[in-house]
Amino acid sequence: MAWDVQRAIDVETEASLAKRIRAAFEHEARINLHRHPIRISVEGDAVVLEGDVENIAVKKTALGIAAATPGVTGLVDRLRIARPTRMTDAEIRDHLRDTLEEEPAFRDVTLLVQSPGRRESIRKAQAEPYAVIDAAVDDGVVTLNGQLPSLSHKRLAGVLAWWIPGTRDVVNGMEVVPDQVDNDDEITDAVRLVLEKDRLVDETEIRAHTSNRVVTLEGLVPNDRIREMAEVDAWLVLGVAGVVNRLELQATSPS
Repeated sequence: MAWDVQRAIDVETEASLAKRIRAAFEHEARINLHRHPIRISVEGDAVVLEGDVENIAVKKTALGIAAATPGVTGLVDRLRIARPTRMTDAEIRDHLRDTLEEEPAFRDVTLLVQSPGRRESIRKAQAEPYAVIDAAVDDGVVTLNGQLPSLSHKRLAGVLAWWIPGTRDVVNGMEVVPDQVDNDDEITDAVRLVLEKDRLVDETEIRAHTSNRVVTLEGLVPNDRIREMAEVDAWLVLGVAGVVNRLELQATSPS
């Protein structure tokens, strides 16, 4: 009887917790639960979020809201991005292989890429210290393991995986050797690097700085599309909890 009573209390607590998280989602302008429902459940001591969301900003915002909800002691992320471009795991793997192989920052990195039923060794690096990216693709989710020499390398690998049109999520488990202490300056450096790598964005007029893992973008861009792309690039960087987009459009000269 005592166990039944305790279980009933636990169920009520879990329902209350899920209700509070859902209410917070409904008050967040980025999150559209009608178009992209998010399922909220409790498994053991962890809140589980599942569903396909519109973009990386929505995903990170939802995770941040859930993590900050009183009573949440653990969080399981099963949110995926609803991509307009559908790609098979083999197609994502091939794109990832080519992207990693062509990236100058990974010239001295051993590269391995696998998807269900296939594992491919792209390059065996000879340089020291030893660095390796061991990437896997499963149901549109790219998982990155191995080790790299800096946090910027780790973050760049994650963003390159995100840039593949069919990627639905990136799990970045890369180890940094030797270990580095992460901070806002490291995030800012990574954001600047990603903006520089994005061939569609002219980063020369964009300034970035970070406070408490929230990145602020300032400067001038030629149009709204580039403004949005720069913001997405910042959101894609591992560790970024928010982006404040203060980019302004360049004034056009009268003809």
